[in-house]
Amino acid sequence: MNKNLKYVIIAIVAFVAILAILMHNKTQIKAAENIEKIDAYPVNVDTVSSKNLTDHLNLVGTIQANNDVPIVSEAQGKVTKVFAQVGDFKKSGSMLLQLEGDVELAAFKTAEVNYHKAQKDYERYQALFAEKSVTDSQLETAKLALQTAEAQYVNSKKAYEDTKIVTPISGIVSSRTVDLGDYIQKNNTIAEVVDIATLKAMINVSEKDVFDLKTGDKVQITTDIYPGVTFTGKIKTISSKGDAAHTYPVEVDLSNSKEHPLKAGMFAHITFNPVSGSNALVIPRDALLGSIKDAQVYVVDGGVAKLRNLVIGNSSNSSLEVISGLQQGDIVVITGQNNLKENYKVKIVR
Repeated sequence: MNKNLKYVIIAIVAFVAILAILMHNKTQIKAAENIEKIDAYPVNVDTVSSKNLTDHLNLVGTIQANNDVPIVSEAQGKVTKVFAQVGDFKKSGSMLLQLEGDVELAAFKTAEVNYHKAQKDYERYQALFAEKSVTDSQLETAKLALQTAEAQYVNSKKAYEDTKIVTPISGIVSSRTVDLGDYIQKNNTIAEVVDIATLKAMINVSEKDVFDLKTGDKVQITTDIYPGVTFTGKIKTISSKGDAAHTYPVEVDLSNSKEHPLKAGMFAHITFNPVSGSNALVIPRDALLGSIKDAQVYVVDGGVAKLRNLVIGNSSNSSLEVISGLQQGDIVVITGQNNLKENYKVKIVR
């Protein structure tokens, strides 16, 4: 190929590429200009109104184990045997770990012998005292010796038993922090056992709703992990003291299911019996931006969109109760809000 022809072809290709880039940029600029030329964004709206929300109270809580016990070592020494793995079920009183206990065992056996000897000596002195063969002082000395031997026996027995670390409750070993051969200090937490045969769900209920609840009331519980499955629980306790947010802790008991087992730490949706209604400001759920916890909506004010932060209360079907952030008569955007920003002009379609 002629070298000059080669250069011409390269130049033509480069020119075509540059022309294509320029055309693309021009298209982008025109599109941006068209966006800027939008006079108003079409939206659907609804008016904030006051309604009676007599309905079921739906709240989200956290499932917890009925009993969650940290196992603390009351002795120190090297682990010589391990009887529990994480996930094992252990009955109350079952041994989890064995510590070296030769010294404690020897001290216990010696104290046991001394205790039994002191018992026999005291019984013998009692018989002699009845025959007036010993004095009050000698009998009292024998009694004190028995009490001392008994105290040493009890202490040495406990010290030996403490080398056998057991669980005080029946449950599943959820953690174990030591292994065979590790040296444990006294008061170290070496494991954790949870009882999840019975569970509890903890919920914080607002002050305006808590008086509608009472202990013993049945509730319905659902979870995201088992769609369509409903568990039945019962209100166990209602706290008499609220927190800084004016909510009151409520504890709900429920039995764990073999078909649909639950675990501690799961979220639970708790539906209480119908609560007494009250007039409340209500908006459609569709108007909500973000989550209920960090709720926001767009309000149409003077033909432009204004972003408002809300505090949401109860929910009822497709409606949300507004505790603060809106007033009755405010116009909220229910569709088209994803295209909006603060102070964008809007056109109400319906």
